[in-house]
Amino acid sequence: MTPTSSEPVARIGVIGGSGLYELLNDTQEFEVTTPYGPPSDPVAVGSVAGRPVAFLPRHGRGHRLPPHRINYRANIWALRSLGVRQILAPCAVGSLRRDWGPGTFVVPDQLVDRTHGRIQTFYDEGAVHVSFADPYCEHGRTALLRAAAASGIEAVDGGTMVVVEGPRFSTRAESRWLAAAGCSLVNMTGHPEAVLARELALGYAALAIVTDLDAGIDAQESVAQEEVFEVFAQNTERLRRVVLDAVALLPEDAEAAHSPAARALDGLSLPFALP
Repeated sequence: MTPTSSEPVARIGVIGGSGLYELLNDTQEFEVTTPYGPPSDPVAVGSVAGRPVAFLPRHGRGHRLPPHRINYRANIWALRSLGVRQILAPCAVGSLRRDWGPGTFVVPDQLVDRTHGRIQTFYDEGAVHVSFADPYCEHGRTALLRAAAASGIEAVDGGTMVVVEGPRFSTRAESRWLAAAGCSLVNMTGHPEAVLARELALGYAALAIVTDLDAGIDAQESVAQEEVFEVFAQNTERLRRVVLDAVALLPEDAEAAHSPAARALDGLSLPFALP
């Protein structure tokens, strides 16, 4: 259905990564029109712990969209237009550290952009420069870490996720170079998703599941898509449980409204009205 009211449909959004194409049962789907074209899929809205949650599969159902073809602006705009103000974003990553092997959960606190050619801003006019020193919302990070601990998962608190263009995997030289630069994880979708959320004053936190050691870290092996998808599938239920439990731990609207992400646009003159 199409939203027909200015009342928020959901305040919390989840963007599902590879292998996580559904999150909730008994949902209502919303077809959302955006100035940037259609999002990856209709947005499914259901209830978690009594709180409405909007779910959007990043790659679309069936994984039809590769990382460089995802309409990130439409996805973020669609969620905000439904009332979403906080986003949890599970994703698959390669590890640039030997001690973070497949199956490790990480809640990163920093991001490095190594993509190219992607549209990464809503602000093509005027002077709108949004602070992005700390790219991930601490409210969301705290909720994810607490939820993981409650499930008996020792999620790593912090780490730098570098986002590469893809869709190919890294060369061994690239892996070694990125690790030497201080990056911990490598991913293909976390940017521009995170910065676009900040540009619309949305809290955004990533939950990364390590699916492989990147090519330059393990000299004997290289990354294969089949193995990545297999490890993710083995951990999908654990990932889903952490995300669902984190929803209940996110702050209510009044507290969330005072977060740095929610106030990112304070004092700035925008070239359009926010949805």
